[in-house]
Amino acid sequence: MPLKDKIKLGPLLRKLHWKEMLAVLFILLAIYFFRQQRHELYSLMPAIERADRFWVVIGIVLTVGYILLQAWMYLYSFRSVGSKLDIGRGTELFLKRNLLSIFLPAGGVSSLAYMPQSLKRSQINKQQIHQASGIYGFVGIFSVFVVGLPVVGYAILHDESMLEAVGGLVTICAVLAGVVWIVRSIQTRGAAYNLLAKYLPGVMEHVDEIFAFNLNRPAFVKTVLVSAGIELAGIAHLYLSMLATGAHPSLEAACVGYIVATIFLIVSPFLRGLGAIELSLAYLLTNYGFTSLQALEITLLYRLFEFWLPLLAGVFAFILKSRHLVLRLVPPVLIFLLGMVNIFSVLTPPLANRLRVLRGYIPTESIHASNLLVVFLGLVLLVTATFLFRGLRSAWIVALTVSVLSAIGHISKALDYEEASLALLTAFILLITARQYRIKSNRQLVNIGVVTAVATLLVVLIFGTIGFYFLNVKHFGMDFTLLRSLRASFHGFLLLEDDGLKPVTRFGREFLSAIRVLGVGAWAFLFYTIIRPYLPTGKHTNAAMEKAQYYLSQYGSSAMDYFKVGEDKLLFISEKYEGFIAYRVASSFAIVLEEPVCAEDAKLAMLHEFEEQCKKMGLKPAFYRVDEQSMYYFEHLRKKKILIGQEGIVDVTAFTLSGKDKKSLRNGLNSLAAKGYVTAIQRAPLSPELVQELKEVSDEWLVDYDVKEMTFSQGLFDIDAIRDQDVITVTDANGQVAAFLNIIPDYAPGECTYDLIRKRTAAPGGCMDSLIIALIQDAKDQGLQYLNLGLVPMSGIQQPQNTAEQVVKFAYEKIKAFRHYHGLREFKEKYATDWTNKYLVYEHDFDLIQLPAALSKVMKA
Repeated sequence: MPLKDKIKLGPLLRKLHWKEMLAVLFILLAIYFFRQQRHELYSLMPAIERADRFWVVIGIVLTVGYILLQAWMYLYSFRSVGSKLDIGRGTELFLKRNLLSIFLPAGGVSSLAYMPQSLKRSQINKQQIHQASGIYGFVGIFSVFVVGLPVVGYAILHDESMLEAVGGLVTICAVLAGVVWIVRSIQTRGAAYNLLAKYLPGVMEHVDEIFAFNLNRPAFVKTVLVSAGIELAGIAHLYLSMLATGAHPSLEAACVGYIVATIFLIVSPFLRGLGAIELSLAYLLTNYGFTSLQALEITLLYRLFEFWLPLLAGVFAFILKSRHLVLRLVPPVLIFLLGMVNIFSVLTPPLANRLRVLRGYIPTESIHASNLLVVFLGLVLLVTATFLFRGLRSAWIVALTVSVLSAIGHISKALDYEEASLALLTAFILLITARQYRIKSNRQLVNIGVVTAVATLLVVLIFGTIGFYFLNVKHFGMDFTLLRSLRASFHGFLLLEDDGLKPVTRFGREFLSAIRVLGVGAWAFLFYTIIRPYLPTGKHTNAAMEKAQYYLSQYGSSAMDYFKVGEDKLLFISEKYEGFIAYRVASSFAIVLEEPVCAEDAKLAMLHEFEEQCKKMGLKPAFYRVDEQSMYYFEHLRKKKILIGQEGIVDVTAFTLSGKDKKSLRNGLNSLAAKGYVTAIQRAPLSPELVQELKEVSDEWLVDYDVKEMTFSQGLFDIDAIRDQDVITVTDANGQVAAFLNIIPDYAPGECTYDLIRKRTAAPGGCMDSLIIALIQDAKDQGLQYLNLGLVPMSGIQQPQNTAEQVVKFAYEKIKAFRHYHGLREFKEKYATDWTNKYLVYEHDFDLIQLPAALSKVMKA
């Protein structure tokens, strides 16, 4: 290949998103797999229905034992390399790897590279995980060979067609011998090691780590014994399948059939022997005297025990990881579906036989009333689903109530037990997820809604009763009594049908519509007041501000503390401890800036106190820009976290402009000085003229970069505030300010920081470097040790710990909208000597769907 082609190939390969391509490939393979297996899936239910229930249950119990044996095999594999794994993690490891192995090429081996998050977070290092996984894979194949050799040998003596299985055994033997030779060669630095060192020198460090272990022989022997037990469980599964179908069982057929099926499973390069196992096993069983139908049913039941049930358990293992998120999403989806079912069940005609049965117990008028009730409840459910997503407590109460009423309505209108079952299932799930709906409604607004609805009802009853009573007979074709007038008004307000109430004239229709419009308006307003969330508003009092200022002077320890007493914050002042928490409310969240300002030994207690206050207010707490050293407190509260960026710190005592790596900085400063630019520190208080000039620079910067002022964790240009702050300016040859930064109080010991750093459009880029270097020099002169450069959002995620961090990392690296953070990182890396992680701490995975919008709201000026 020409050199220029090699040069072009590197960037091309780097541009390929291998992970994304593999994800798409796995999805396509999954679709292909289930499409190919659909006939087997369709055949499973009839086969299970015809099978003996007792033996099927025994087979399912044995499947549980089979899964536990796999977990024990992992347990002893880890012990073989001097590590420990509990049975729970071993079970999770097997189920997830087993599921992935279906879609991976040579899945039984390649899936061993997968590591669940729980295993990554454990004390077991990666080398031990790879070593134990290798032993697990090797022993799994070895036990098949040990058990299969005598079985196949015996079968060949009775059936020459079994010679085809010899090729599989030879392949397995060759693989085992090859693995043993490679491991020994690498450990003794033989031929295999030299080949790797010659052609793949970059991987040798990892190879040495993986193959450098002392084998625990007793544990290894136990691994082999457990693996042999797994083979026996497989044989037992096939034997039980024979019993379940009612066929005369054959132990020889079970042993031979299992070994042949497992050989196909091992040597199959793709999709775990898709099709091959079924065909070979069914054919083999017919050679042992089973009919074609019996052979097929036995094969299907065996696949159920050995393949489909572990596959299903693997799916649940993946779902269980996100069970909180699933449980949070399921109720709103079910409520929405139930609303649609309510509406369509009324639009579709009822089953005649059920309706005849129902009319024997319920009057026709009541059935019509139930139809309309179900439609109305369906519409209410559609609206309620939206508010359930937000975690509204009153929406949960409405949803639960309407779900129960829907179940009653479906039964009473046409014995629709299918729809009623869905309604009861929804009600059950709402009950078990009750704790997740805590956001309260505005009690005063609810009272207004109730009073309005009751008052409207009374008005409609009085107005309707009088109106119907004195109406001319021609409008409805009937003469109303007082009781009949009251009943017609009540039915109209509740939107119920009245078979005897048929308007004949236009006036009659308008009169009845007026009553129904009043009813709709009253119910709609009442529903709105119930689901309207309660959000506390208002600013902190002067007394609260004085306390916060005092606590800040006593316990302040962060560069962010200055912003915690800003006008945009709400203050939670503890009643038990000396301290406060600064937060803002948005989208049902109480978003806290960092952590409590208080003594270290009171922080955890204050967080508990704030949690209780949030429960009373119906708010969900979230904590923004929490330092890694403070995560200890939130781990006690069982909070979740996501890395949102890193904060740059400069050790000003060690900073110097000398050296090759600072050459570009020196050149920039020299160029700036040659053009007549001067950097100076302006001490507070600033003159009005200077403040006005700084505002012009700030306004020009906002327009040039097309940004708006932000707040919460940073300041905005405030004339009154900046007048009392020291400012570093860069002025041009004419004395005009070209760039500036303002120095703000930093409560971290020995540290200084700044807030705004802005420049004019025409100012040279070196102005920003000049401002930072002047601030570093000023910090040195004042005897400080550190300069806090602030946060670079989304940066610093090297090894994502969860899906959310993977998304943030991908967005930072790939999405153009976040490319400006790269420039910010590069600018600060010229000075930073250390980077500290900053986290967003939250309660529930579902919160991540709503938190970005909430954070955006609290940061708006």
